[in-house]
Amino acid sequence: MNKEKIKDDVRRLIDAYNLLVDGIDHKADESDRAYGGVIRAGKGALVESLAKNMISIVWRELGGKANRFSLDKQTVKIPINPAYIEKIKSPEVRKYIKDNIHDFYYVAKADVHVYIDKKFVMGIECKAYTENAMFKRILVDFTLLKQANKNLDCVLFQLESQLGGDYSKISKDIIYGSGSTHTLMSYFDVDLSIVTLLEGERKVDKPIHKKEYAKKLGEEGLLKAMIFFEDHLKKYL
Repeated sequence: MNKEKIKDDVRRLIDAYNLLVDGIDHKADESDRAYGGVIRAGKGALVESLAKNMISIVWRELGGKANRFSLDKQTVKIPINPAYIEKIKSPEVRKYIKDNIHDFYYVAKADVHVYIDKKFVMGIECKAYTENAMFKRILVDFTLLKQANKNLDCVLFQLESQLGGDYSKISKDIIYGSGSTHTLMSYFDVDLSIVTLLEGERKVDKPIHKKEYAKKLGEEGLLKAMIFFEDHLKKYL
């Protein structure tokens, strides 16, 4: 990736991050809704917007055609597992499900869906931060999504990490992760990539929307994340 060529794009993303983070707390103070809900909604929208913009920039810089690429999210129908039906003890229930099989599915989706040639190739969960209780849910969601597309690239895209280990040390060339997070992943057949934008483990009592605890979104973190997306998207050229 030509870092000079995308310098203006990176600068705009950083400016947008600074503007939105500075405004989240002010907006929450003026809102009639619960303070925490406004904060979560604001940060969630920010992370999702960053992910979409970065993916779009990477595809453009790879020379990918715009008409092959889409971020229009579609829900995914996950069919019932046939092996489960055979394990049901009641023959009446088994017959009922088989007779109405088209009604037995679960609707799943990620925060961001990336389509190339109308094929769902990457799902991205966007979080202001992630801790391991949340991480379990993400693994379950991606396990379901992969039932519809075995080759789906699965990504956790977060501002801050609360997973332990070195996930928050974004300047490192190799991230070794944490014992608890790797243990959780070992029980799921999902190759889940974790991308973190901000340096330093999340502190519950030091929220980044407060000016005294604000963290800067640097070029290094953005570029590292964009190189990650580049590595995953270039196979579709």
